[in-house]
Amino acid sequence: MKRISILGSTGSIGRKALQVISALRDEFEVVGLAAKTSVDLIEQQVYQFHPRQVSLTDDNCAQILKERLKVSMDVKDVEVLSGQEGIVKIATMEEADLFLCSTYGSIGLLPTLEAIKARKDLAFVNKEILVMSGQLVMKAVAENRVNILPIDGEMSAIFQCLEGNRRKEYIKKLILTASGGPFRRTPIEILSTITPEQALKHPNWDMGAKITIDCATLMNKGFEVIEAKWLFDAELSQIDIIIHHESIVHSMVEFIDGSLIAQLGVTDMRIPIQYALTYPVRMPTPTPELNLADIGSLTFEDVDMEKFPCLRLALTSAEIGGTMPTVLSGADEIVVQAFLEGKIGFLDIPKIIEKVMSIHDVKLSPSLDDILIADKWSKKVTTDIITGV
Repeated sequence: MKRISILGSTGSIGRKALQVISALRDEFEVVGLAAKTSVDLIEQQVYQFHPRQVSLTDDNCAQILKERLKVSMDVKDVEVLSGQEGIVKIATMEEADLFLCSTYGSIGLLPTLEAIKARKDLAFVNKEILVMSGQLVMKAVAENRVNILPIDGEMSAIFQCLEGNRRKEYIKKLILTASGGPFRRTPIEILSTITPEQALKHPNWDMGAKITIDCATLMNKGFEVIEAKWLFDAELSQIDIIIHHESIVHSMVEFIDGSLIAQLGVTDMRIPIQYALTYPVRMPTPTPELNLADIGSLTFEDVDMEKFPCLRLALTSAEIGGTMPTVLSGADEIVVQAFLEGKIGFLDIPKIIEKVMSIHDVKLSPSLDDILIADKWSKKVTTDIITGV
């Protein structure tokens, strides 16, 4: 039985992971759960999975949960933690074999690094962590000899395509597919009128709000280029992006002999989640089967870089390196939230990010402190630009 701790258990990926675990209860034990403020939902998860420890980032929410749980004999022994210290304890639990970090943004960086130091294998979906500090994370992974098992659909696809073919000299291209989001066919002159409600209507995937907006701007695909560079030790010149709006081919690898291997599947995140959790074993999933005859055809097209400047900014940050991707990620986190709250327009997202990047003093070989400082700086500067301070 594999023992799992989860950071972000009440988010989209965390909930789907628990669905997978629930369907395979004989294979897994949930030993730790952590979330931000969702008291009601994490309380339900505690009663269902009986973890040994649970943590909420907000101290008041943690106290509310503690009061609720202590009245029940079934879960009164569950230890309730709080704050950053609580998250790190969940990430480094001695009882856990595998740590699933299913949050987005910088909040997952320190817990992930601590989990690696504690020699926990990682089921990994927080691409911003590798965008911010890929060199530091992958160095720690190598030093501590842990497995990093990607959950993100495209990264899982590349990971699966490389099984048995991981020799670097064999690989010509990593080809990331992108649905193009909800605005693939939207005229560029209409984009200034896009509302959060429209941007949140992804045509293929059911995801959290932050990643859905990043998919609408194609920033998510830029993040994935950086993520793939670190996960698979690839050069930026080896990573291509192609629009595939059906989201059936999740990514491909081209080898030097001309062979092209693709991973296909229905658009259901439970498949890559389960593969990461059960790796290296494959097991049945409670998902529909892929019927290619019903689909009929698959289409591919080039990316319109003019329409999606966030992708250009991400690629530029990757080429510059150092703390620039950190600044990109931090600024994106703030502008996406501002867009969701109606404070800025859709086209303001890349404009503000580019402005922040233009005034950043890059450190090319950053330490962890440098990365944390750059992240904090980018968020403050971005907030100041939005508020007009």
